[in-house]
Amino acid sequence: MARASDMHSLEFRLPDLGEGLTEAEIVRWLVEVGDLVAVDQPVVEVETAKALVDVPCPYGGVVTARFGEEGTELPVGAPLITVAVGASVSDGPAQADGERTEGSGNVLVGYGTSEAPARRRRVRPQQRVSAASNGRPEAPEPVEGPVPVISPLVRRLARENGLDLRQLTGSGPDGLILRADVEYALRAAEAHARVAPVAPARVAPAAPAATAAGGIRTPLKGVRGAVADKLSRSRREIPDATCWVDADATELMRARTAMNAAGGPKISLLALLARICTAALGRFPELNSTVDTEAREVVQLDHVHIGFAAQTERGLVVPVVRDAHARDAESLTAEFARLTEAARDGRLTPGELTGGTFTLNNYGVFGVDGSTPIINHPEAAMLGVGRIVPKPWVHEGELAVRQVVQLSLTFDHRVCDGGTAGGFLRYVADCVEQPAVLLRTL
Repeated sequence: MARASDMHSLEFRLPDLGEGLTEAEIVRWLVEVGDLVAVDQPVVEVETAKALVDVPCPYGGVVTARFGEEGTELPVGAPLITVAVGASVSDGPAQADGERTEGSGNVLVGYGTSEAPARRRRVRPQQRVSAASNGRPEAPEPVEGPVPVISPLVRRLARENGLDLRQLTGSGPDGLILRADVEYALRAAEAHARVAPVAPARVAPAAPAATAAGGIRTPLKGVRGAVADKLSRSRREIPDATCWVDADATELMRARTAMNAAGGPKISLLALLARICTAALGRFPELNSTVDTEAREVVQLDHVHIGFAAQTERGLVVPVVRDAHARDAESLTAEFARLTEAARDGRLTPGELTGGTFTLNNYGVFGVDGSTPIINHPEAAMLGVGRIVPKPWVHEGELAVRQVVQLSLTFDHRVCDGGTAGGFLRYVADCVEQPAVLLRTL
């Protein structure tokens, strides 16, 4: 049996999560003091300004301390946990599969690590170490087993509503608990509460007038704080201007219907609009730029990474489709769908939320016709698309009912003048009205 002197403690600090992020909020601890953890096992769920991230510990051993309560914001480099490692841990079950106790480096889940064998098994977080067990993990109670749930949003939904996930039976593969399972359980609990006897409610004393007048205060942090900072910076630094035009989208909608009727994967309207934008940026590359304020230079970019606005439970996020200029409509549709699903589940990585060169904002899904987009700093332009609705329109000299959409372009006046912006927007409108224009210019 190993001596106590064979063990030593290692401190794991909040790693640099990339993309200039300097802090993160502890959403949920995944381990307790006394738990036995394996190398690269997630120990805490944190929320950055970009996404929810499970942070893995690069050390294997016994958790001896945690730093920060749930809801606490920590700067990068602040201590997260300390882990006791050494021979007594190596002799335990974690070594049975050939695992190593050395650290693997500060890596994020899914980023990979050269020190992590493919056959590593994850040690249950509920395994505790006590003095009576001579450094070996105690057998957990059956109720303490791991909960078969992956999505951080599902865990948060259950936690915020006081729902014990261990009481649920998942409908997903291998009993995986899905969001639908949590929502069903919450609805059932609500229905039960409606028919249960209700205790007389206590009347709370009236709040002082000064307190009532203060209203509700919501901290600007996390996603909301990041959005506020970026929009404020955009307004401060970018001399933007907006132009807009109404376009007859009837032929574009017909073309999409014909494409989807031909068999094969369905093509989304957003993908067609993105395809039009990449073609327009090829003709007006000034709008695919950024401004280097220190060098006082306009940097014209040679690739198109299109961001698109996605509304989620955590707020507005802008996932980025890489190399959109090299994708066809089918590939764009698939990537939009993948990123949208990841955004709703809170699974977007920091890399999938940064690096855009142009943003497409389809606010028509909210039932509005027009808006004035705010540029996604440090980009140079954003195209806004309103709802497509039947309206009176003069078509071929006759008054007719057509599918009309309003297109809005907000651009950085430092990178181009109104003529360039107007030319870009007019080309986009021409492609919407006559999709054959796009084919002629490819």
